[in-house]
Amino acid sequence: MTDLANAGPGDALAPVLFGPITRTTLALYAGASGDHNPAHIDIDFARKAGLEDVFAHGMLSMAELARVVTRWAGLGRVESLSTRFLAITPVGATVTCRGEVVERFERNGEPRLRVALTAEIDGGVRTLAGEAVLRVA
Repeated sequence: MTDLANAGPGDALAPVLFGPITRTTLALYAGASGDHNPAHIDIDFARKAGLEDVFAHGMLSMAELARVVTRWAGLGRVESLSTRFLAITPVGATVTCRGEVVERFERNGEPRLRVALTAEIDGGVRTLAGEAVLRVA
C-alpha cells in the first residue's frame, strides 16, 4: 500500500498482468461469478453469433483493474470505481491493467485522487477504460 499524502498527477500505479486467458479460466470465472453467458463458455454459441470463439467476461478484466487500485491504495480508500468496456478479450490474450493519477482535488474539504485506468491486451488494444476516486486520508 502506498502513502497517498504526497501522491499526485503523473504517479503511476504498479500494473497487474494476467493471462493468457484460457477456456479453463473462463469456466472457473463463470462458476465463481454465476455469469454463465454462453458467449463466454460455449464455442458453438459464439460461432452462431458470428464470433470466431468465446471471449472473456468483461467483469474478469474489471476485477483485475480494481486490483491495480486496491494494491496501491488499499480497499478502504476507494470511493468510486467506474469502467467502460471497449473491446472483447479473446481466448489466449494477456491483459495488462494500469493506473495513473490524473488529478488531486478536494471534496467536502478532504483530499481526493482521481486515477485513470486502462486494460490492454496484446498489441495495445484497449479493452477497458475507467477511473477511480480515492480518499487520501
